[in-house]
Amino acid sequence: MSQANLIGTAQDLPKVNTSIIATLLQKEGLVSLKQITYALRILSKMTTSKTMLDTLLDLGYVTQEQVQETLRKHEVSARLGDFLLELGYLTDADLQQALGIQKESRGKIRLGEILVEKGFIDERELIETLCYQIGYPIIELDFVTIDKTLLNAMPLQVCLQFNVVPVRRDENAVIVAISDPLDNKAIEVSQKYLGQNVKIGISTKESIKDVLLGLERSFDLSAISDETSIIGMINTLFEDAMDEEASDIHIEPMKDRFRVRFRIDGIMQHHKDYPNDLAPQLTSRIKIMAQADISEKRRHQDGRILFTSRKHGIELDIRVSIFITIYGEKIVLRLLNNKGTLLDIKEIGMAPKMLGHFIYEALDIPSGVMIITGPTGAGKTSTLYSCVNYLNDVNTSIITAEDPVEYVIEGISQCSINTKIGVTYEETLRHIVRQDPDVIVLGEIRDTFSAETAIQAALTGHKVLTTFHTEDCIGGLIRLMNMDIDAFLISSTVVCVVAQRLLRRVCPDCAESYIPTAHDLSRLGMSANDMVGGDFKLGRGCTSCRFSGYRGRVGIFELLVMNELVKNAILGKKSSYEIRRISIETSGMVTLLEDGIVKGAHGLISIKEIISDLPRMGKPRSLLELRRILGVLQ
Repeated sequence: MSQANLIGTAQDLPKVNTSIIATLLQKEGLVSLKQITYALRILSKMTTSKTMLDTLLDLGYVTQEQVQETLRKHEVSARLGDFLLELGYLTDADLQQALGIQKESRGKIRLGEILVEKGFIDERELIETLCYQIGYPIIELDFVTIDKTLLNAMPLQVCLQFNVVPVRRDENAVIVAISDPLDNKAIEVSQKYLGQNVKIGISTKESIKDVLLGLERSFDLSAISDETSIIGMINTLFEDAMDEEASDIHIEPMKDRFRVRFRIDGIMQHHKDYPNDLAPQLTSRIKIMAQADISEKRRHQDGRILFTSRKHGIELDIRVSIFITIYGEKIVLRLLNNKGTLLDIKEIGMAPKMLGHFIYEALDIPSGVMIITGPTGAGKTSTLYSCVNYLNDVNTSIITAEDPVEYVIEGISQCSINTKIGVTYEETLRHIVRQDPDVIVLGEIRDTFSAETAIQAALTGHKVLTTFHTEDCIGGLIRLMNMDIDAFLISSTVVCVVAQRLLRRVCPDCAESYIPTAHDLSRLGMSANDMVGGDFKLGRGCTSCRFSGYRGRVGIFELLVMNELVKNAILGKKSSYEIRRISIETSGMVTLLEDGIVKGAHGLISIKEIISDLPRMGKPRSLLELRRILGVLQ
C-alpha cells in the first residue's frame, strides 16, 4: 500500500511516521491536505531515500524558515528516532543499528548518546532536533556573556560535575545551558542552586566544557592555592605525592569515606581520607584536568594531566585511569618525569661485567631483537629509555610506538598510540618500517601480531627494543614460542633478554647489620659457607624513611645473551629447565635471585625482600663465585 493511501484526513497524519511535520504545517495553514497527498504520491514513486519534508521543500509548498518557525512553536510528541528520520538526519538502517546497540546495553545508554558516539549523527544536528522536539532554545555560548555572579549561587565544581552553565538572569528566571535536556538530575541541581524558575537552553558538551574551563582559569591564583578549595586540595595532593616521591596516587571510593593512598617504593601507603560528600567534586576536578568526560559516570576512562608544581618548580606528567566500582569512580594517577631526567645506562644498577656484556654484546649489535621483561612496576620502561638514550646520536634514526609516550627524548621520532582517533598499535606497526629507521622501539609485545612485527623487523636488518611481561629471561623465550613464533625465527633474531625487578633499598640512615638466620638460608637453598663475606643490612626505621626501614629502590637484573648453545636448545624445543641450565653454564647468566643475593651482601637490599620478591629456580651459587662472575669487589 502506498503512503498516499494512508492519508485521508489531518487526524490520520500523526499515525504515519513520515507525516509528523506535515501535520504541524497543515495545522499552521502552511500546506493543505491536497498538497500533502500529492507530495506523498510523488514520494511513493521515488527510488531515492528522500523524506516527506524534503519533498514538501522541493515542491516549494513551504520554506525552511517556515518549517523551523513551526517546529519552534510546537513541542513534537514523537520518538526521537522517528523525528530524526523525518528531518533526514538518519537513515532507517542507521536507526535500526543504533536501536540494536541500545538494546544490547539494556537501555542503560540513551539513543542520542549512541547516535553521536558512533558517528551516526553530528551533535549539533541532535541538539537541533531535541530543541524542536522538547521546545528548548539553542544557546550559542560563543556569542553570549556569562554572568559570573551566578557562580556565587551555583559553585563552579557543581557546574563541572553536571555539565551546566548558568548564563544570565532574565527577569525573574535564570537561563541555564545544558548539553542533555533529558538529564533530569542536571535540571534538578540547577533549580536547587538557582531557584525553581530556571529556563533551560541547549548547548554542545564541548562548548559548555570550554566555557567552564575558561571560567576556571579566570579565578584568582589565591583561590587556586587555597587548600580549602577543591582546586587547592587536588594541587596539595599532587605536591604531597611529589614530596613523598610516590609513583602512583590511588583515590578510592569506599562505603564510608574517600580514601587516598600513595605507592611509595613499590608499596601502598595510606595518605589521608576525605568525606564521601567531597567525592563528586574531587572526581570532577581531576576529570577536567585530564580532559575526560565529566558527565560520564558509567564507563572507564583514561586521560593525562600536565601539572606545573610551584613548590618543586617542575612539570609533572600524570597518567589518569578512571575505573567504575560499586561505590563510585576509582582514580589511579601514575606520576612520570618527576625527576626530569633519564637514567644513564651505567646508572641503572647492573653489575660491572653484566653491564659490559649488555652493552657490547646487545646494545652495540646493529640488528636483532632486545627484550626487557618483568612484571608491572619492575622498571622496564626506565631501562628501555636508558637504552634508547645510549643509542641516540645524530647518525642513528630511532622511531618508537608507545602506549603512551612516557619520556620525551630529543632527536627521536616518538608515536603515542591513540585508539580514539584510529592511531592503533597495529596500524602504527604497519607504517613504522616504512620510515627508514635504524632502531625501532616497541613499547610492549602484547600479542602475536606485535611479536611477529618485531621478528620481521629484525630479519630485515633493524635493531628492535621492546618490553614483555614474563617472570624471567627464559620465560620470555618460552612465551614467544607459545605465541606460535617459530623457534628458528626466535633463535636467529633475539640477541638478548633482560629480566628485572625493583626492590626497596635499605635506608642508609638507619641500616643495621643483619646475620641471615638458618630459616633465611634454608629458604634461599644456601648454607652459611655460601654467604661468607656478605654484609647484610636491615633498616631499623627513622624519620628519613618514614620509619619503614627502606628508602628508594634498587634494580635487580638477569641478563641472557644468546649464544650458539642456547640457540640450539631453543631450536630443539628444550624445556625451560634445560634452557636455563645451558644459559647459566655457557653464557655466564646470573639469575635474578643470585643478583639479589650479591646486592643484599653489599647491604643494599634486605634478605627479607630477596626471599619474598625474587623467583627461586634452582640452588644459587656461592657469594664468592657470583662476585667473580659479576666483577663485583668484596
